[in-house]
Amino acid sequence: MDLREEMVSSETIFQGKIIKVTLDQVRLPNGSVASREVVYHPGGVAVLALDEDKTVYLVKQYRYPIQQMLLELPAGKLDHGAEENVLLGAQRELSEETGLEAAKWTYLGHTLASPGFCDEALHMYLAQDLTRKGQHLDEDEFLDVVTMPFDELVKQVMDGTVTDGKTVSTTLKVKVLLGL
Repeated sequence: MDLREEMVSSETIFQGKIIKVTLDQVRLPNGSVASREVVYHPGGVAVLALDEDKTVYLVKQYRYPIQQMLLELPAGKLDHGAEENVLLGAQRELSEETGLEAAKWTYLGHTLASPGFCDEALHMYLAQDLTRKGQHLDEDEFLDVVTMPFDELVKQVMDGTVTDGKTVSTTLKVKVLLGL
């Protein structure tokens, strides 16, 4: 059975600085029509920066939509959407948020944030051979850099202390990749 849905019409109901929201009418596999609310996002990057003694660099940041402080990997949106080189985006975000630069980068693939309503793809990287430069946050960005042993991050992912999706996905990929 062909499970694809075909767009019948689309109306932009919100256009912001980062996201666009449309209300689409789609034809379902059985021929009936249904509504779909879709959020379009330029995509993002997440970086697990790991130094030689297996220390990982995270950021502690207040997340307004959920009214909570979260512990997350350094991350950010791609400033130029799909046209931006994802490695350059990862390098920029790591430098901005932590002041770190890395000589070795490993691409870990991407994960879809929530494909039931959003097209955001998050590209994951492992950064190693780190050197400290200077942190340079965006004007509206406030965060603290936190370090911990990689094993402790894995523990916090597994016990539900760390719940951010990109952090969970990237951490577990690195654990399997490096056998840590």
